[in-house]
Amino acid sequence: MSETTGRPNRAGSGEDSIYWDKSKERFIGAVSLGYTPAGKRNRPKVSGKTKTEVRRKLRELKRELEAGRKAPANYTVAQAVNDWLSQGLKGREVGSLDTYRSLANVHIIPALGRGKLRELEADELDDWLESKRGELSSQSLKMVHSVLRRAITHAQRRGKAVRNVAEWVEVPDGRPGRPSKSLSLEQGEAVLQAMEGTWIHVYVVLSLLVGVRTEEARPLLWTHVHTAPEDGLMPHINVWRSVRRNDETKTRKSRRSLAMPQQVADVLDAHRGRQEAECRAAGKLWNPDGLLFPTSEGERRTALNVRRNFRLLLKAAGWERPNDWTPRELRTSFVSLLSDHGLPIESIARVVGHSTSSTTEKVYRKQLRPVISEGAEVMDEIFRTGSASDAESS
Repeated sequence: MSETTGRPNRAGSGEDSIYWDKSKERFIGAVSLGYTPAGKRNRPKVSGKTKTEVRRKLRELKRELEAGRKAPANYTVAQAVNDWLSQGLKGREVGSLDTYRSLANVHIIPALGRGKLRELEADELDDWLESKRGELSSQSLKMVHSVLRRAITHAQRRGKAVRNVAEWVEVPDGRPGRPSKSLSLEQGEAVLQAMEGTWIHVYVVLSLLVGVRTEEARPLLWTHVHTAPEDGLMPHINVWRSVRRNDETKTRKSRRSLAMPQQVADVLDAHRGRQEAECRAAGKLWNPDGLLFPTSEGERRTALNVRRNFRLLLKAAGWERPNDWTPRELRTSFVSLLSDHGLPIESIARVVGHSTSSTTEKVYRKQLRPVISEGAEVMDEIFRTGSASDAESS
């Protein structure tokens, strides 16, 4: 304030000035940056209830200006997250997008969404992550933190944020994740007999006795199935697609052709016959290039649809708590049963499409035991067909 005029001092270029705005009933802080190319005075401003608050905001504003950009004052965390979801994930898999959006809508936006991104502090994020420890697994906590960190990075690239406080916090351990389970031999026999004649029965037979991933089974086409090859090969199935982006398999070694037990070939032949009969009854032509497990509309089934039907099958098989199981545990059971029957880890890794046997050991370490002997033949020994059993008894 000038001692002679009683007016605010005129700030030099880069200097701060703080004054009281009677109309707004707030203190206003401004940084004088000279003039724009159009000749207009360039004076970015902040406001606050106290001079102390305004001084703090001016310091933050100057840091942002020194960084070469000014973050929008009212840009919220929710806007940053939603902008990243809509702009920063183009070409990603639908399943990944759904997962990220679900994490954001359930865990990030309700707790942090209304806050201004430029005012987000590391201490606030520490408290938020700590509050989620008893609710989320360690892996889910890491994913939630990753969504927020990547959203802020996206905002930085578009000049809407200067700092990424999500990079300054450590992710705590969450609650232990649900351990994978595997079916015993008796349980395996029970599920193989449940709901025979339905598509979900065929799905379970294929998953349990051949070991395909659920993401590989859903997009399977009849052109991939060879129940009676003319070249003298064993019945086999080409696992060349998945529900991932561009139908790519999880890894290069996941693209493989797998021999199938004869009982799987028989079940698939019967399934194909039912599909053809249903098409004839509806006055339609059966598509030999179609899906093995289409919906009634002919579309690819979702993971949720398969999971619901799988649990219905478990209930029919006598499970008291079918909701404790997921379709991916059919693959875990496949590995467990092969290992218990003597197939070496290296062979199992090759069948399930793992890059190395160490991956198989790490993922299925509770089911594996080191031993000696290859897939379809072993499964035929484990689950003997009814015709073979009848022949032996006669």
